[in-house]
Amino acid sequence: MNSIYWTSFKTFFRIGMFTLGGGYAMIPIIQDEIVERHKWMSEEEFLDVLAIAQSCPGVFAINISIFIGYKLRKIKGAVCTCLGTALPSFLIILLIAMFFHSFKDNRIVEAIFRGIRPAVVALIAVPTFNLAKSARITLTNCWIPITCAMAIWALGVSPILIILIAGTAGYIYGRYIRPIE
Repeated sequence: MNSIYWTSFKTFFRIGMFTLGGGYAMIPIIQDEIVERHKWMSEEEFLDVLAIAQSCPGVFAINISIFIGYKLRKIKGAVCTCLGTALPSFLIILLIAMFFHSFKDNRIVEAIFRGIRPAVVALIAVPTFNLAKSARITLTNCWIPITCAMAIWALGVSPILIILIAGTAGYIYGRYIRPIE
């Protein structure tokens, strides 16, 4: 029997097992699995889940998996997807902790991680551009994410403050300037 619970657990376990670089690096893989392969939600719903998951405290990948699991099958679905996402990392970290002293100064392991770092940057850059396209970021409104990124990076503005300001501005814009029907 291949229930949605088992399928969602396996899907997120596989995502958690084979994704390096954290939650942002998981975005293209999660998007491909959830939107394209399983069709559990639309592209627009996925973007909404990303925005909500980013706005909530906690681990980004776990937040995404919980929201998707909840959409699929409420609490039980959220538990399945959350466990599927977290369990691989837990097991890998446990194994590494058990054997860390054996390879912590190994030049080969150090070289492997030096090679992985640039790939992780690419894994984060690709979904950023895809999200910009999906969120309809154009030349006329690209100043918004650029300004927000610069405020965080150059001025040290809290991302929480940016999210609060953006949410408030979006509410005002959608309510009073260009009402959403």
